[in-house]
Amino acid sequence: MKSKTKTCQNCKIKFTIEPEDFEFYKKIDVPEPTFCPDCRMQRRMVVHNIIELYKRKCDFSGKEIISMYHSDSPYKIYESSIWNSDKWDPMEYAKDYNFNKPFFEQFKELKLDVPRSHNLNINSVNCDYCALVVDCKDCYLCSGNHSENCAYSIVGLCKNCFDSFWLLKSERCYENSFSNQNYNVYFSQYSDNCIDSAFLYDCRNCQNCFGCVNLRHRKYHIFNESYTKKDYQKEIKKYYIGDYNNLEKIKKQFEKFKLKFPKKYARIYNSNNVSGNDIKDTKNCYHCFFTAEGVENCKYIWSGGYNLKDSYDVFDGGTNSELIYESATAGRNLQKVYFSVNIIDNVYDIQYSDTCFSSSSLFGCVGLKHKKYCILNKQYTKEKYNKLIVEIKEHMNKMPYVDKKGRVYKYGEFFPIEFSTFDYNKTFAQELFPLTKEQVIKRGYRWYNKPKPEYKPTIKANNLPINIKEVNKSMLKEVIECKNISSGCVGTGVFRIIPQELEFYKKHNISLPRLCPECRYQEHIKQRNPIKLWKRQCMKKGCNNTFQTTYSPDRKEIVYCEKCYNKEVS
Repeated sequence: MKSKTKTCQNCKIKFTIEPEDFEFYKKIDVPEPTFCPDCRMQRRMVVHNIIELYKRKCDFSGKEIISMYHSDSPYKIYESSIWNSDKWDPMEYAKDYNFNKPFFEQFKELKLDVPRSHNLNINSVNCDYCALVVDCKDCYLCSGNHSENCAYSIVGLCKNCFDSFWLLKSERCYENSFSNQNYNVYFSQYSDNCIDSAFLYDCRNCQNCFGCVNLRHRKYHIFNESYTKKDYQKEIKKYYIGDYNNLEKIKKQFEKFKLKFPKKYARIYNSNNVSGNDIKDTKNCYHCFFTAEGVENCKYIWSGGYNLKDSYDVFDGGTNSELIYESATAGRNLQKVYFSVNIIDNVYDIQYSDTCFSSSSLFGCVGLKHKKYCILNKQYTKEKYNKLIVEIKEHMNKMPYVDKKGRVYKYGEFFPIEFSTFDYNKTFAQELFPLTKEQVIKRGYRWYNKPKPEYKPTIKANNLPINIKEVNKSMLKEVIECKNISSGCVGTGVFRIIPQELEFYKKHNISLPRLCPECRYQEHIKQRNPIKLWKRQCMKKGCNNTFQTTYSPDRKEIVYCEKCYNKEVS
């Protein structure tokens, strides 16, 4: 089959479906997409909210809880302990399939009826102020797995880490982004296996290094200059990060210093036949981002799980899974999951479903556990189920859902954005596909308006103690006004310092933050390249190699091909 060019029915931009794409669609028996890859990604990203929680009441008990759904959410929200109990039955909300109404409208009605868990935390202890954590303990405003005593972070297998974004297998780290296996490392990005260091960029196996870029297997370096151990210990005292003014000077100095060094066109490691960025131990994958360990034969993946195979259009997850298509927040041990959200563990053959566990053969279901052969939460025999599925797919094509903009949703389309359980500006979609409030409302999506702060500030950020040594436990009582309050704070405008956070700052001699957690999170986002690829030529003089990179041509960075880059860092 030859390549085919189509026009996206959403953004009207042309996109190409390649022969291998048609083979995949044929293999899983779904029609070719009518939305381009970017618009498909945007639809999936609206199902996942950023790390933001709200006070509200449980709709079952009336108890006040901290939830990822605010009190104005149109959905029924149950405290997770109740949601996971036998005090209610999702099968009670079962609906007969109505062939006089589009499927998507029927699914939306079911989704509004069936209660949702307030935080979707799984097997976690003392993580009440978290959302989407698995096997975690003593974490605060985190998302991730197998982590302990972390706060304001997206982490996996981490311990005692704060304000970190996509950090893995690390301990005692602060302000680390897109890094792995670090210990006692602060204010660093894209650096792995480093110890007792700060302000690193793209460093590997470094120890006692400060303000360094592109170093490998080095010790006692400051701004890439080598020192003896004795001289390093003397010189490093000039770079004391417990003083806020000194810290801000170092940040500016480091940002300028980074631009002097070439960047590799893409962060791809131990991988074959791949395109995208932030890819490790992956093969035969195209236009993929943030994949790790054993991802194979995939396309259009963002944050692919371990050992995800033969899958397309997945956002977040898919560990030990295969044949996943147009799905978001996929869990573990899944097979044949299409057009679905929050499908957690041990699942087979599920389509158009939301928040289902340990089940198989479901279509258009919400909140089911340990079920088979269900449609809109109604139980059927195997024979009746299989017969109805064929009829429903035909009905979806004959009577599609058409939104206010005239976009047509037949069988094979993911859920419309307006069906999201979250407000657009509080999801990952806003980070990578930002829209203004006016644009969101015009398109029929929901927008969250910031409420007035519940607490009045007792101290302004600019009036905090300059040196961490001047801070004592009385700081825990303060309500701090965010430094960005006059320039566009994205949070509520105020924040507190929690006990384990203060303990960390004091122990590691790090100045108090002046920004609220939401604004600090946005600073991490700025460090991430877009999920878009440009064809460029290596900037090393005399090299004609070309590549696909997430560095756009108008960026300031020096971008090299892999061969030229490796010569610089060896």
